[in-house]
Amino acid sequence: MINFTDLYDKTIDNLYEFGTKFTSDSEMIKDCIQDVFVKLYTKRGELDAVSNIESYLYVSLRNRINDEFRHNNHVCDNEIDENQIKALYDDSEAYDMERVEEERKKSTRLKQYVKCLSPRQQEIITLYYIEQRKYDDICRIMGINYQSVRNLMHRSLLRLRFLAAKSEAI
Repeated sequence: MINFTDLYDKTIDNLYEFGTKFTSDSEMIKDCIQDVFVKLYTKRGELDAVSNIESYLYVSLRNRINDEFRHNNHVCDNEIDENQIKALYDDSEAYDMERVEEERKKSTRLKQYVKCLSPRQQEIITLYYIEQRKYDDICRIMGINYQSVRNLMHRSLLRLRFLAAKSEAI
């Protein structure tokens, strides 16, 4: 059984620091951390299979912050009128549409390249870059040894580079 007080005391500072990588909104970070611990407590009976609780907390916090951003963006999108939009576009330092569009295109291309990988390559890329898992966690999840994880990651990245170079050559 998890001692929540000890777990909280042990991880709170590191979780807060981790949250600052995503936002400078201190209150939002604190709220998200609280939400993660409330969810952890309410679902404690379902978490017996979690082998690395700290890794689970980091992933949960990142996901909770992302949910908060999505929620805030959705609310903002509904509340902005045309005058506010024009003001955003007029302020080129605050809102660079070209850069945003280029980033969106890059993200779309990368997703297309990842879909061209084998299922195991897709899994390792997702675990490492999306879920931000460490190689040791990936070994346990995928059921392969450390060197095999390293080799698979290397081959996956080579394949992505090849696909990107091939695409640029066209």
